[in-house]
Amino acid sequence: MINMTHTGEKPFKCEVCDKRFSRSGDRNNHMMMHTGEKPFQCEVCDKRFSRCGDRNRHMMIHTGETPFQCEVCDKRFSRSGDRNNHMMMHTGEKPFQCEVCDKRFSHSGLRNSHMRIHTGENPFKCEVCDKTFSHSGNRNKHMMTHTGEKPFKCEVCEKRFSRNEHLNRHMRMHTGEKPLL
Repeated sequence: MINMTHTGEKPFKCEVCDKRFSRSGDRNNHMMMHTGEKPFQCEVCDKRFSRCGDRNRHMMIHTGETPFQCEVCDKRFSRSGDRNNHMMMHTGEKPFQCEVCDKRFSHSGLRNSHMRIHTGENPFKCEVCDKTFSHSGNRNKHMMTHTGEKPFKCEVCEKRFSRNEHLNRHMRMHTGEKPLL
């Protein structure tokens, strides 16, 4: 049997966004991005992930392991991809261009995400109320309105918040800092 990865053939299609894959397992993993399913849980902080590999990479946060180092500024990273992305800051390289407005990006994923501004595509759907979102992070934040989850805690008064930006705004009450106008 010929491995379709090497032939370039991609017979497995995502029914939500039409992205194609050479292996059914890759398509199935991709589908969890749309459904929000996260079966892999960090045993330290209980954060959940749709892919086992993402959970394993996340674990480096807890171990403090940072084997990848920037050759320019010596900053260290737990993942090689994060180091490579960081390098773009030093080079200023932006090889990926939007075909609609010519804006340039350092990473293809940023360009692809930007394209949703032009297409109006909202591929990430809330499974509770069917509201759709252009980015998975926005859908994930929205999900907290249904679950009541409040993972961000004020260390001063222990009040909890569903979003980090809400905690930061609350902290001004304790510090007396004035909001930026």
